[in-house]
Amino acid sequence: MTAGDDTPDSPFTTRQLLRLDEALRLADSSTGLTFSVYVGDLTEQVRADAEKLHADLASPDDSVLIAVSPNQRQLEIVTGDHARRRIRDRDSKLAALSMAAAFAGGDLAGGLISGIAQLTNFAGKHQD
Repeated sequence: MTAGDDTPDSPFTTRQLLRLDEALRLADSSTGLTFSVYVGDLTEQVRADAEKLHADLASPDDSVLIAVSPNQRQLEIVTGDHARRRIRDRDSKLAALSMAAAFAGGDLAGGLISGIAQLTNFAGKHQD
């Protein structure tokens, strides 16, 4: 997510990117997990592709990846081993349903921000 208003192919405005960045920063700091978003095309094996992207993150065990392919109408949430102990599969499915509803209404950024907030709530506060 590096494109903004001045990039014709970007699905986000600069303001939306700033809001997404803030949502990710707050999620990271309050949970101690690392949240990431990927928006772009995925291969035909969507889940496997999302899992590969997740595995390439700096600390996959403590990471949550939301991978969205708008053109394919696909959404995957991948959690690392440690993150999965705090965000159950059922919680991820609920967040995905909420995001999908927003996406269907044409609100990609709002859906992502809402989904990040839900996953953050499911994960709970970081315990030092």
